[in-house]
Amino acid sequence: MTTSTAPVTTTAGTTTACATTVTTPDGPFTIVAAPDGTVLASGWTSAVDALVALVHPTLRPVRTEEVRPDHDAVAPAVVAVRAYYGGDLHAIDDVPVRQVSGPYRTHAWDVLRTVEAGDPVTYSGYAELSGRPAAVRAAAGACAQNAAALFVPCHRVLRSDGGLGGYRYGPEIKRSLLDREARA
Repeated sequence: MTTSTAPVTTTAGTTTACATTVTTPDGPFTIVAAPDGTVLASGWTSAVDALVALVHPTLRPVRTEEVRPDHDAVAPAVVAVRAYYGGDLHAIDDVPVRQVSGPYRTHAWDVLRTVEAGDPVTYSGYAELSGRPAAVRAAAGACAQNAAALFVPCHRVLRSDGGLGGYRYGPEIKRSLLDREARA
């Protein structure tokens, strides 16, 4: 699994990203990627600007070019999304992602990528996995601030009572993803 959370050497205002939207059973899924294919943001929306706004200011591109799904910058992520929806739930695991935050949140995003499909954890379990069992709110904050939905699978974190909890793209999509993973 490749997750890079270190800042890139380019500065805000000099980068161009590529974006594409593909159709999934859960609706349009958009990927915003750096030219090297690293996912900066993704989610179930066709609003590229909304996704770009989620990217940390040190990584945020000033220009985003909409490209075809077979463009080099987005093709590996598109292939992974299609494979995921085709039943290969591990297809998303090796897609490189770049997010920036403080040390805890950065580590917590890496930990999220280790939560197995079909085996969701609670927010308190996620905090424990991240090495800080008392940091349940911080763990929930890492989920809330995750810009790379699906590739960093924050949908696999549930409330302690088993309820869905929050999800940027709505409870219906979270439930759909969890049901798909439980069936596999």
